[in-house]
Amino acid sequence: MRTLRLVAALLSPALLLACGTGTGTGDGDGDGAASDPGPATSAPSSPVPAATGRVSTPQLALVMDTGRPELCLGPVAQSWPPQCRGLPLAGWRWSEHPEHEEQDGARWGSFAVTGTWDGERFTVQEAVPAARYDVPGAEPTATSTPGSTVRPSLSPDELAVVAEESALLPGWRSAAVVDSQVLVDVVYDDGSLQEWADQRWGRGVVVLLPLLSGDRAP
Repeated sequence: MRTLRLVAALLSPALLLACGTGTGTGDGDGDGAASDPGPATSAPSSPVPAATGRVSTPQLALVMDTGRPELCLGPVAQSWPPQCRGLPLAGWRWSEHPEHEEQDGARWGSFAVTGTWDGERFTVQEAVPAARYDVPGAEPTATSTPGSTVRPSLSPDELAVVAEESALLPGWRSAAVVDSQVLVDVVYDDGSLQEWADQRWGRGVVVLLPLLSGDRAP
């Protein structure tokens, strides 16, 4: 089970993104190095995709409230109280979830949360506190399977650039180079973000791992 990871400092998605001016595009079959996709595959202009049905956190997540409730997905600062860059959380009442901590006006707790996602806000329908969460959680479902396709052979330096450029993706949370691929945590993907990543960098180079799992748009 993936557990909530506390890191020493918040990771900032504010990366220097280098965009070339060429017009070549990937063919989607992974037959060559990743190239500048040009205007046709510029950064997605739409926000994070919405889900058509219920979604859930496939692991325990931190609910943080320093003035408004937020659902923390991704890195959390190891401070007291903790800090994170969270999603707006609707329908949350602390009186219904007493299993939490308080400090200096902040409230927080770890929960497995189920609800709906409209692309901007998570609306809670059910929350199981960490103390009662004894069913192993599943890993986030990749929208592309690591290692499953023939992909361009990129150098470590090229993969590092791709990892930085992946911050273009709506809902980006973090990226890491693993076994010659770039694994990217995003809030949610209905398949369109993975399709864009395949077009930009070549199929199989970037694998998206949505932090909310559930139904995809048709």
